[in-house]
Amino acid sequence: MSANKPSKKNYIFIDFENVQPSSLNIPENNNYKVFIFVGANQKKIPVELATSIQNLGNKAEYIIINGVGKNALDFHIAFYIGKLSVTEPTAFFHIISKDTGYDVLISHLKEKKISVYRYTNFNEIPLVKKSTFETLSANAQITEIADYLVRRGNAKPRKVNTLANTIMSISGRTLCQEKINDLINLLEQKKMITIKDKSVTYKLRNSK
Repeated sequence: MSANKPSKKNYIFIDFENVQPSSLNIPENNNYKVFIFVGANQKKIPVELATSIQNLGNKAEYIIINGVGKNALDFHIAFYIGKLSVTEPTAFFHIISKDTGYDVLISHLKEKKISVYRYTNFNEIPLVKKSTFETLSANAQITEIADYLVRRGNAKPRKVNTLANTIMSISGRTLCQEKINDLINLLEQKKMITIKDKSVTYKLRNSK
């Protein structure tokens, strides 16, 4: 019997000038390291966030930017991704920032087969979303799914299989097919969707 392969490392880079999470909650059994990049003019970190960072132990590290200048923090994040991608090219790199200026760098790195992603919210990272979604009750999961579908507007999935793929993505890609089917059935029981010939129509609030 072969041993289980170790999970790929997840490196998380938080642009704290741009996004300030209320807390960082990640299950201990995940393979990750968090870097919090703090600008030179940022002197305070909220107690709840500081406590959650402390609880991560050596899996979290502050990077204090000493100089002041346009994009100074961004360049530091780019440097760390470049440095780590040389030694760990198969790792996942997650940038937490609303700054779309990172997207050109991300596109270039993806061309080099480096797995880099940008999120505007810490809780959007798959390994975080997984732990958050799985702890919810079935009704709370339905609420989460419905809220997402409402935000999609006219771009909602129109087929059962694409709805299933959407739910898988919302959950952080951890649910088995049976659980996804249960959630789709629950959406139907709650009369939030109607399924006919594998096509889906919606009866959500503010839905189209």
